[in-house]
Amino acid sequence: MFSSSKIKMILPLLVILIVAILPTPEGLSVNAHYFFAVFLGVIVGLILEPIPAALIGLTGVAVSATFGLVGETAKASRDWALSGFSNGVIWLIFAAFMFALGYKKSGLGKRIALLLVKYLGKTSLGLGYAVAFADGILAPFMPSNTARSAGTIFPIAINIPQMFESTPQKDPRKLGSYISWVAIAATCVTSSMFLTALAPNLLAVSLVEKSTNIVISWGQWFGTLAIIMIPLFLLVPFLAYIVYPPEQKHSPEAPAWAKKELDIMGPISKKELLMLGLGILALVMWIFGSSIGVNGTTAAIFVLCLLVLTDVITWEDVITNKAAINVFIWFATLVAMASGLKKVGFLKWASGLISGGLVGLDPVTIVIMLLVLFFVFHYFFASVTAHTVALLPLFLGVATNLIPASMMEPLALLLVGSLGLMGIITPYATGPSPIWYGAGYISQATWWKLGFIFGAVYLSALVLLGFMIL
Repeated sequence: MFSSSKIKMILPLLVILIVAILPTPEGLSVNAHYFFAVFLGVIVGLILEPIPAALIGLTGVAVSATFGLVGETAKASRDWALSGFSNGVIWLIFAAFMFALGYKKSGLGKRIALLLVKYLGKTSLGLGYAVAFADGILAPFMPSNTARSAGTIFPIAINIPQMFESTPQKDPRKLGSYISWVAIAATCVTSSMFLTALAPNLLAVSLVEKSTNIVISWGQWFGTLAIIMIPLFLLVPFLAYIVYPPEQKHSPEAPAWAKKELDIMGPISKKELLMLGLGILALVMWIFGSSIGVNGTTAAIFVLCLLVLTDVITWEDVITNKAAINVFIWFATLVAMASGLKKVGFLKWASGLISGGLVGLDPVTIVIMLLVLFFVFHYFFASVTAHTVALLPLFLGVATNLIPASMMEPLALLLVGSLGLMGIITPYATGPSPIWYGAGYISQATWWKLGFIFGAVYLSALVLLGFMIL
């Protein structure tokens, strides 16, 4: 009998083998066919994750380069294999992970969350807004919603319902269920509100540039998507209060608990002030850097150096941060794999095939259809990253064949802007979902029902934005 881990290891290999031995479709080269088999195996591996995700991506690149599936010469194969590691966005992701570490290590993230509970937590609705605002304040500086929501917000927020004897076993609807749902629903919105709030956002921007030569800046992202993201963000705690109301409406003990925790922390420290100042400096350079000739990636690396030089974090923290290094290798290899699809001609072939079924439709209708399908297809993915790599280049390729060039940038913004929002639909759709679901306050059936309701609201807002900017 095979164990579960062995089955997960075998399935990606089986997918590669089956696809590879199928006849090569007409119009597709043999190399492109074999490369797609490896690519599909990588995506299945990312979903099942029998081994670390970074190793899956690295193996896919190594196999493709070694057997010459991408590139006509050994040197061309090598250059392609290493291309992701020279990508500026990948370095921006790495640096931004260090900012997240700075917020955690300095204690600033915890202090912000506790201050919000102290001043907003007298009612259950106020607690909902405190949890949401804590996430919103940290979001521009923390590209991992898992580190933000599960690592920083969860340890604080999960203590609150327990003060009122609301546990997964006893009276979960009293307060715990509401707090849990607001937390995950809010982080999905903030993950789409800011370019630097979700690592796959940065990966997606890189893929958009490689596929279409469209460059999306931090300011352009926020300036376009904020029109719907800010109202959605402000609506989340209230909508949850209406759709999934807590049984307890008042929470006078919460501010007192937060004050006690703040007293234990003591006055704001020098490191917290430094982290605050450097975080703001990074944000200012991301927003206004292009107007003064400063690239977002170099700004992030500059601030990372300042974080180390001012001892907010140490150099040891940088070189031993397994999460950041893992993501760096993972995303660098995925960027190479995604670019390989275009390089071998697979995207051109596949997008031409799919485009045939949409020919003759109005361009606006095509854009909305692509957006809805891109969002709904996330039901089949347990990873936003895998979804991005597998589908974003393909959808952009289809759009290139069917809509005017002037509509490509709005479509690209809508597609990448959906990545955070789609995390709401299932208990496995985004990084922090399993943490909040695992807390036990929300049953699986309820999560799917709420995910459908909130997913419909989020998608409707995106479609509305689509009509506004097209």
